[in-house]
Amino acid sequence: MNPGDHVRVSQNGSSYEGMLLPSPNDQYLILKLSGGYNVGISSEGASIELVAPGSIPISTQKAESDGVSNITFDDDLPTISLITTGGTIASTIDYRTGAVTSQFDVTDILQSIPELSGLANYRGKIVANILSENMTPLIWQDLAKAIFEEIESGVDGIIVMHGTDTMQFTAAAISFMIRTPVPIIFTGSQRSSDRPSSDNLINVVCAVEAAKSACAEVLICMHSNDSDDCCSLHRATRARKNHTSKRSAFETIGNQPLGEVDYLTHAVTYRRDHKKRGESKPLLQSKLDMNVELIKYTPGMDVNLIDACSGKSGLVIEGTGLGHIHTDFIPHLSSLIENGTHIVMTSQCIDGRVCSRVYDTGRDLLDIGVIEGEDMLPGTAKVKLMWALANLENVAESMKTSIAGEITKPSRPWE
Repeated sequence: MNPGDHVRVSQNGSSYEGMLLPSPNDQYLILKLSGGYNVGISSEGASIELVAPGSIPISTQKAESDGVSNITFDDDLPTISLITTGGTIASTIDYRTGAVTSQFDVTDILQSIPELSGLANYRGKIVANILSENMTPLIWQDLAKAIFEEIESGVDGIIVMHGTDTMQFTAAAISFMIRTPVPIIFTGSQRSSDRPSSDNLINVVCAVEAAKSACAEVLICMHSNDSDDCCSLHRATRARKNHTSKRSAFETIGNQPLGEVDYLTHAVTYRRDHKKRGESKPLLQSKLDMNVELIKYTPGMDVNLIDACSGKSGLVIEGTGLGHIHTDFIPHLSSLIENGTHIVMTSQCIDGRVCSRVYDTGRDLLDIGVIEGEDMLPGTAKVKLMWALANLENVAESMKTSIAGEITKPSRPWE
């Protein structure tokens, strides 16, 4: 028996039927029942009967040189690369501790979601196997290189499986680091696969359809609402996780999502202009300046936090309202700028753009050389500044110019 097989297990007069899941050891059999719950059964004295083999045929050959496993169905289907970094979508219960742990690889994910069969051919690659709070810019660089290698290999689309807590940062980083001719779709799940309310099935199926679509951008594909019928496609540089645990946690800030995928019909629709498949030549610019910080200003903040950024290449500030900070802090910012630190002002407001020309404080910030961050999300601004410092000559001008859809056009002059 192999994980993914549909089996019947009998023990002590009781019978359980479901899909066989990977087990932490040979002392237990783990089944996913039809209702969605998992059950652990002691293997001692248990008999197991194969009801039906798993529907995901997995090739036995793996390319040792690049760590790619090939999961094939039909030569006429598009080929999608599934790259995993870990996170809840690649997690299950650790039955030793009762906690959720990241331990699935791509093969496990495909075996646990048989609905993926027949939608595409798949290539699997593991870049990391971590929970997303442990994500780092160094892993962003590894991920960018892995994605670019898959693009150059000729795949039709990329899916990155990632933890949701820091997904918006990683997806935004990839938006700047890679110019892509094919869709790059980030997806994850708010609830692990052993829970009946898990969103991994719908998110991944919709992500596959998005990866087959005509939009050649970096998108985040997650639940649109509390129902299991649709996923939204958020432009990565405009997306934000706005809820800790809801399945529809992600939102596009300042607009509706760029598009959506109907889970029932698999139809993909887009609302606004986007880069089209094949219109760009692939380009990798994976250098990052790691010496950048993001600080949120609050009343009573210790000015020593600003001074501690002395020697930083860049600093992004979440200012109040239109992009303000205590006037006593301005000389400290001026000192940083004089010593070579690029400072970008964003707003801690969810919507709207900074404007430093309305109040005296803003004009003083402009006078010392603070860069207006327009309506960039603070996290996106940090990622972009890291990338711009390492790859572009005119950092100040590039931070005010939309490169990957991170800045929207104002609908009115004062917005």
